[in-house]
Amino acid sequence: MLDNVYSKPLAILVILLSAVALAQVNPQRTSVVVNGRSGEAAVVSISGRTYIDVENLAQIANGSLGFHGQQITLTLPGSAASAPVAAPEPQHPAPRNGLSQNFMVAGIEVIAELREWGTTLAYAIQNNYGVTASWANDYRQKAAASLAQASAAASTDADRNALQLLRNEFANVGTWSDSLVKAKETMDTAKYSTSPDALRNEPLSQKIVTCGRFLAQMLGSGEYKDDGSCH
Repeated sequence: MLDNVYSKPLAILVILLSAVALAQVNPQRTSVVVNGRSGEAAVVSISGRTYIDVENLAQIANGSLGFHGQQITLTLPGSAASAPVAAPEPQHPAPRNGLSQNFMVAGIEVIAELREWGTTLAYAIQNNYGVTASWANDYRQKAAASLAQASAAASTDADRNALQLLRNEFANVGTWSDSLVKAKETMDTAKYSTSPDALRNEPLSQKIVTCGRFLAQMLGSGEYKDDGSCH
């Protein structure tokens, strides 16, 4: 029950309002503070309980009072001080090895270009199609453009570490492409057409395939990792 109108919550104060009690005794004008607003109101004490004039209360709180038959409606503006304060959302720092979204997208595009370069070249060599340095250079330029976009998208340490692995893969595919173009120019590609596994079993070819798969998985996971096949 309300024993002190200055310290009890406003919700309890409203429940204890009684105009009937005020009519039975002589009220006293007392200073009252409601939601930071102060004023005088008629207050009485009966049997150890405190009652306040609802009309005075509405005036002090800048509220409104309505009468509807046997029902009294008291509307008070909300108090900013009593409003619950939302707890700050916990901060979740980005994982130390986390890749940025933009870099992941650009990196996956690099892998796609390198894969197209390598598989197209391997198919042409195995089937004894005409392969020239100019023809292979078209694929090199496309892959280089994608690599440049990935470089521009790198914004974190994890991005830059992953970018170096992409550059290593690009360099390895370039070295492998140059060697096949040279072999074609010297007509030393017969071994690749007679055995479907000859080209796939070359150490550099296996290194490129292993690194490419690793990079695709790493970029898909969104977390930087390292692998010896990409060095």
